[in-house]
Amino acid sequence: MRYLGTVMGVPMSLDLRAPADERARAAARAAFDLLRVEDARFSPFRESSELRRYERGLVGSPSPELAEVLRLAEDARIASGGAFDVRRPDGGLDANGVVKGWAVQRAVGLLRAGGFGDLCFNAGGDVAVLGGPEPGRDWVVAVRSPSAPDELVARIEVRDGAVATSGTYERGLHVRDGRTGRPAEALLAATVVAGDLTTADILATSVLALGPDGVGWALGQGAAWALGVRPDGTLVSGGAEPRRAA
Repeated sequence: MRYLGTVMGVPMSLDLRAPADERARAAARAAFDLLRVEDARFSPFRESSELRRYERGLVGSPSPELAEVLRLAEDARIASGGAFDVRRPDGGLDANGVVKGWAVQRAVGLLRAGGFGDLCFNAGGDVAVLGGPEPGRDWVVAVRSPSAPDELVARIEVRDGAVATSGTYERGLHVRDGRTGRPAEALLAATVVAGDLTTADILATSVLALGPDGVGWALGQGAAWALGVRPDGTLVSGGAEPRRAA
């Protein structure tokens, strides 16, 4: 069963390898409902979101969800030497580098708890998977070239893990190096394979901010494999080489 929706401004799809009965449909709806709740909570574009009210000092005690995201962001800031930072130069907060991967991983956990063990959740190119599409096969995640949308830099086989990519090719120079406050320009894209999408998403953004040196750094922070694409198109990678699909 496939379930499609747009959340957090990106198209998302759930490929659930289960009979398309009411139980599966209800589980898919619950997963997307969870994402919409967190989108409303963390949106930097809604004045009513908890994130925006928190940055204005209107929230006395943050919700457990906001507290967890802020803790993850601070851990990443410290680990990256300040390169990853959800605090904008104007003092505002933009937690998108944490929230999407974290929220999708929570949705995957909800589905796993419901007894669904074979699924692929694609959130605008960031992918979390459980099991495989059929017995004896792993999920295949394609990583597009940042300079040519019809070309790939990798096709990776993944089981019970996640792949996240942060790049400049769709949203421009939207990731800052928190150490300088300037846009990160040393890489066009960064891809990370990790055990969960929370980790993969944070690390991919961090690698883009850090530049080529971030590839090796990510391996000590939970990445199984990391890839960076330089502006000249050359690749820098590190970690256990993932299985490559044909």
